[in-house]
Amino acid sequence: MIDRPTAILFPGQGSQAPGMRELVEEVRPDLLELVLEALGCDPFERADESTRFAQPAIFCASLAGWELVRATEFPVAMAGHSLGELTALVAAGAIDEVDGVRLACARGQLMAEAADQVPGAMVALRASVEQAEELVADTEVVVANHNAPQQVVVSGPEAAVAALEARLEERGVGNRRLPVRGAFHSPLMAEAARRFAEELAQVDLRQPGVPVIACATGRPFADIQTELAEAIVRPVRFVGVVEELRSLGVERFVEVGPGRVLSGLVRRIDGSLEVVGPPTPEVVDG
Repeated sequence: MIDRPTAILFPGQGSQAPGMRELVEEVRPDLLELVLEALGCDPFERADESTRFAQPAIFCASLAGWELVRATEFPVAMAGHSLGELTALVAAGAIDEVDGVRLACARGQLMAEAADQVPGAMVALRASVEQAEELVADTEVVVANHNAPQQVVVSGPEAAVAALEARLEERGVGNRRLPVRGAFHSPLMAEAARRFAEELAQVDLRQPGVPVIACATGRPFADIQTELAEAIVRPVRFVGVVEELRSLGVERFVEVGPGRVLSGLVRRIDGSLEVVGPPTPEVVDG
């Protein structure tokens, strides 16, 4: 039995990977039935098409990943990146799984609709958060993700982001446009956040079985309805999440769900930490 204090991490959008549907169908076929019914189509087939489909697909695949390890992992805390916060709260027992599927579908749809109404963009910078904040000062662009010491994502209206990209090139700041159509974690998502709060108001929310760290505050969720809705417009401060987990004594991080995005970020934040990547049915069974 592993006795090092462990945290479970759940990924967000951008972590979609081949084999998600097969994993869910094998490990949690009930979730597959729920999401097909809720959406009226197969989100796994269209995960690269829109956040509307990517979010419920990643949510279900992440819960399937948790199912593979929950009998052997006994975390002292959980956390997720953006969408992964919802998954973590479901895994921690704060939200029922049926409600979780519905909320993942609603979140993806609301954010996709907001992106359709006001075109936006996101750019990853090779810079510190202080440098990024200086670069976007006095613009409509905001810091959306503080993922690692030298990885920040900014978000804003398409025209403002394009102007920022020109400035970044002039200053020699490494940058990469992300393949998304919306300005996630920015004020352009305000309507999506408001409507998601209404969805959350219809759900029975409970105290999680272990602390779940909120990305916006770097502290355990205190008011799930408010904080989970506001997270849509607030920045994801993943560096702060890892720092808080370390303060809780966590020495080992297990990422469940598709991809290995969070495993890589944790290593970049603190190379001394033990990081375990996503499990597969073959690994668990063999």
